[in-house]
Amino acid sequence: MTDDADGRHRADEELSVGQLAERGGVTVSALHFYERQGLISSTRTPGNQRRYRRSVLRRVAVIRAAQRAGIPLALVADSFSELPSDGVPTQADWQRLSEHWRGELDTRIAALEKLRGSLGGCIGCGCLSLAECGFVNPNDQVAGTRPGARAFDRIDPTG
Repeated sequence: MTDDADGRHRADEELSVGQLAERGGVTVSALHFYERQGLISSTRTPGNQRRYRRSVLRRVAVIRAAQRAGIPLALVADSFSELPSDGVPTQADWQRLSEHWRGELDTRIAALEKLRGSLGGCIGCGCLSLAECGFVNPNDQVAGTRPGARAFDRIDPTG
């Protein structure tokens, strides 16, 4: 890395994919995936190596935080489309981005609270009936539509 006269890293320096991975706490393959999804972008050197602006570090941090919160990457991409593509987004930009996620998080929290409230009753009831179980198959949503437990993955947990 190039340092200035005081030994600090230059703000305009671009990072290699390995440097960004190390600094961002992600794997190189994750960065390639984020780039394919349009979440981050790079330029290429004459030797065809990727280079990332330092501002991409902040985007990677936001992507990681969103993933920890369970925010789908498609929603992250939608939010990022409203941010400036060059330079570092402002505090107001990040505030708008977080507002986009508030509804998604509120929905997930409500679903988890409902799940937590129902879980004890389900375990305690002992019905073992997938057709009648209000926890696994609320209102018999999958009756006659498809066989097997795979169908339960598509049930809306908010009922």
